[in-house]
Amino acid sequence: MFNVHYLQRRALAAVVVALFASAPSFAANAAASDTREIASYVLTEAGLAKYTQAVKNLAPLAKRLSDACKADDDSDNVRSLDDMVARFDAVPGVRAAINSADLTTRAYFVFALSVFQNGMAAWALDQPGGKLPPGTSMANVNFYRAHQAAINRLGDAAKAGDCDSGGNEDDSQESEDDSQE
Repeated sequence: MFNVHYLQRRALAAVVVALFASAPSFAANAAASDTREIASYVLTEAGLAKYTQAVKNLAPLAKRLSDACKADDDSDNVRSLDDMVARFDAVPGVRAAINSADLTTRAYFVFALSVFQNGMAAWALDQPGGKLPPGTSMANVNFYRAHQAAINRLGDAAKAGDCDSGGNEDDSQESEDDSQE
C-alpha cells in the first residue's frame, strides 16, 4: 500500500545523508574563510524555518540526491563550501528547491554546518569538564539546545537512509510504524 509518511521520511533521509555525507571530509579540508563563516553564522528562528522548508522542498529530489551521494564516494574532492555548493547545484532541481525556501545553496550549507558544529559543542559542554570550544558562540549552542527536538526530527529521518539503495532492515519496521500513524 502507498504510504506517504514512509516516502516522506525516506526522502528526508536521502536529503540529510546527501548533505552530511561530505561533512567529515569538509571539516578536514575546509578553507579558513569557510570555517570562519560557519563559526560566525548566527542561528535564528527564521533561518531554521527556511532550512526546514528547503529540506521539505528537496524531498521530491531524494532519489537524485541519493544518486549524487553514491557518485560522490570520493569525498576528498570536497575542499570548500564552494565545492559542496557546486556538487549540490549540479543535481537538477536542487538549486530551485532551495531557492524557493528563500535560501541560497551556500546559506543552506552554512546553516546546516553551523547546526552540526553547535550540536557538537552542546554535546562537548555536557561532558564532564566540558568547555565551550574556542570560537563557538554560546548563543548558538543555546539556540541548538532550545530547538534540539526539531533538529533531531530532521536528523531522525537520516537514520533510515543511506547512500546505499539496497535493502535496509529498518525499512519494514518504519513501514509498520507509518501504517499505525
